[in-house]
Amino acid sequence: MNDNDTQEFRVSIPTDKDGLTSRQCPKCQAYFKIRFGTGLKGKDLPCHCPYCGRTGEPSSFHTKEQVEYARSVVLNQVTQDLLDRLKEMEFDHPAQGAFGIGVSMKVRGEPHPIHYYRDKQLETQIICDSCTLLYAIYGVFAFCPDCGVHNSLQILNKNFEIIEKEINLAGTVESDLAEHLIGDALENVVSAFDGFGRSVCRAFSTRASAPSKAENISFQNLNGGKKRVQDLFGFDLNVCVTPDEWDSAIRGFQKRHLITHKMGIVDAEYLSETRDPQAAVGRKVSLTPDEVKALIGIVQKLGTYLYQKLQ
Repeated sequence: MNDNDTQEFRVSIPTDKDGLTSRQCPKCQAYFKIRFGTGLKGKDLPCHCPYCGRTGEPSSFHTKEQVEYARSVVLNQVTQDLLDRLKEMEFDHPAQGAFGIGVSMKVRGEPHPIHYYRDKQLETQIICDSCTLLYAIYGVFAFCPDCGVHNSLQILNKNFEIIEKEINLAGTVESDLAEHLIGDALENVVSAFDGFGRSVCRAFSTRASAPSKAENISFQNLNGGKKRVQDLFGFDLNVCVTPDEWDSAIRGFQKRHLITHKMGIVDAEYLSETRDPQAAVGRKVSLTPDEVKALIGIVQKLGTYLYQKLQ
């Protein structure tokens, strides 16, 4: 007991099978998990919501189930202690003589039940490249709960690592399958950059001139994405690459459009957009592994620049 005649209780919050502890944002109510012992070291460090970016005291991110569990544990201990003390006061005085009256006191009852809970299953575990925190979220893109760094660039680069493995695999199989793998790799490059661009613009939409519009920027068409970034955030996306690299990226993205939507057959729109000297209307567009690898390098430059400008 302390000077205020109160008693303090410490309750350990259970972790899941992977050693992760549940958390819930007090603002958006979104659910995530972290592994204590990884990430930043120090006292009184703030917590960041991986979804909305809200920053606050770690204690404000307890889940509703954890709060209810902690309360029930305390009540269980208090009521158990009360029952134990009352049981110590039990007595039994049997009746004496023919007309004696016996007196006894027996204590019955159970301590307050503990409200256990089950952790939710999340979709993605991530180790932050900046602070090494292990955390789990719904979806893929998020702010790190420890250091607050958005993981969009990290995810983009991880996707490119996988795509490069797909390209390398194409060199070990027969030509028909290799052609399919290279086309799929190109599709994945464009999809990865589009997903990255949408996510990072959404994460930092408050810096745009029209935040609601910034949340819906598409990057499947590079020229269109470049224009939207210029209009909403005030900088040119392509200044980080050479003119030849930008033209090469435009051709790569347009080739992806042909392969995905037109069986790879060149049309007049493709020639107008790319001025590709090796293409002819009605012919199949050419695509090589080296071309896709080069596109990855260009898109990495664009992604890094976009990320750094929006932070």
